[in-house]
Amino acid sequence: MSQEWVKSSYSSGQANCVEVRLGESVAQRDSKQAAGPVITHTREGWRTFVTSLRRGDLAS
Repeated sequence: MSQEWVKSSYSSGQANCVEVRLGESVAQRDSKQAAGPVITHTREGWRTFVTSLRRGDLAS
């Protein structure tokens, strides 16, 4: 897995963002709590999650 955490270009440098790290799987964390918990997804699970967000399938 890549060691580099990245966040969306839409975050405008804000601290309250989701960061991801790509590799065989996709790791996700809260940028405010970089030492906190990490959620790991399969690549297919991540694609499904992002697709659902884009379609508006997930309630806020």
